[in-house]
Amino acid sequence: MRLDLTPYRRSTIGFDRLFDLLEANARSNAAENYPPFNLERLADDRYRITLAVAGFSRDEIDITAQQNLLLVTGKKEDKGGNANFLHVGIANRSFERRFELADFVFVEDARLNDGLLVIDLVREVPEAMKPKSIAIKTGAPLAAVENQTGEAKAA
Repeated sequence: MRLDLTPYRRSTIGFDRLFDLLEANARSNAAENYPPFNLERLADDRYRITLAVAGFSRDEIDITAQQNLLLVTGKKEDKGGNANFLHVGIANRSFERRFELADFVFVEDARLNDGLLVIDLVREVPEAMKPKSIAIKTGAPLAAVENQTGEAKAA
């Protein structure tokens, strides 16, 4: 599926990153879907990614978090060898999964148990970015109220 956002790009300003994400997501959905994964919303600001990584050990998996990107890679050495399989149905190959993260979303924890890699994410908006209530006072504005020395005094 080809996603063409050109008409929207011409009539909007500041949405370039969003359009890039949508186009990249459309391309990656057409690509390989290994390993399978689940995305969960645990609470308003808590998320979980669960990847099925059967056959991988902790030292074969790498998780890298950088600004707005979570990269999970699994490196499996090809042992080739002496096995005489009649059928190979368990995927045992290297992988790379990319997850685009919203601003202020961070990895809180990562655990590997019973072939499932569970990555917990949390959104932590800095205090300076959170809405705050402003108290309304009565009286004249500070600049209009001056004492004899010419300094503004608090109302």
